[in-house]
Formats: sequence, structure tokens, C-alpha cells
Amino acid sequence: MSQSYDRGLIEDFGRWREFSAGMWAWIFHKFTGWVLVGYLFTHVAVLSTALTSASADPATVAANQDLYTQTIRTLESLLVVRVLEVGLLAVAVFHILNGTRLLLVDLGIGLESQDRSFYASLILTGAIVVASVPTFLAGVSL
Repeated sequence: MSQSYDRGLIEDFGRWREFSAGMWAWIFHKFTGWVLVGYLFTHVAVLSTALTSASADPATVAANQDLYTQTIRTLESLLVVRVLEVGLLAVAVFHILNGTRLLLVDLGIGLESQDRSFYASLILTGAIVVASVPTFLAGVSL
């Protein structure tokens, strides 16, 4: 006969306080991966709407290039788009650094210092993002 095991309250949302650095690294890596996939589809959808038709007529091609250029300039002039670009940079940099960390751990390098390397990837991501904010916000009219 099997024994019953009390797993506690399944809906215990307070368990996040017990997560180790490895669990947070896994959660952030999955989250950033899904954000990057979502960005990819959004990026393709927005840029494809700027190109209305693929015609061989030179006048239509020139009009499409003007529409595409105008769409890009309009998007780049919006503060919210620039802030989202900074967020995209943060997501991409963390995903790259954490992926590199995971690759090294899988190769057996740094097994003893996984927590420190995760915190280092967070700090390095923050430093890169903070250093790049002036570049992203340059030329935006407030």
C-alpha cells in the first residue's frame, strides 16, 4: 500500500523566497528567451507592414522605401520605443551572458561557483545597460 505524502499547499506563492540563485537563473533565462521570441515576431510584423507590396515598378519600389524609412524614423522618435529598446538590450545581454555561463557549467567549468557567476552576469548586464542608456536616448525629443 502506498503512503500518502503531504506536499503542503500547492498554491503556496510564498515559496519564491526559498529559491536559490540557480532557480532564479533558470526563471530569468526562460523569461528572457520568451521575450526574445516575442520580440522577433513583433519585429517582423511591424517591419513587414511598412512594405506594402513587392512590385517591379520603380515608382512603387521608391514609394515603399520612403514608407519604410518614414516608419523607422517615426518609431525611433518615440520615447517609449527607445525605453523598450533599452529593455530589449537588457534582456538580450542577460540571455547571452547566462547562456554562456550555462555552457561553461555544462562543460564542467565553474561548477563550484554557479551562484557567483549568476550574480556576476546580473551585475555585468546592469552595467552594460546603464552605460548604454545615453546612447539609446540620444536624439529623442521629450
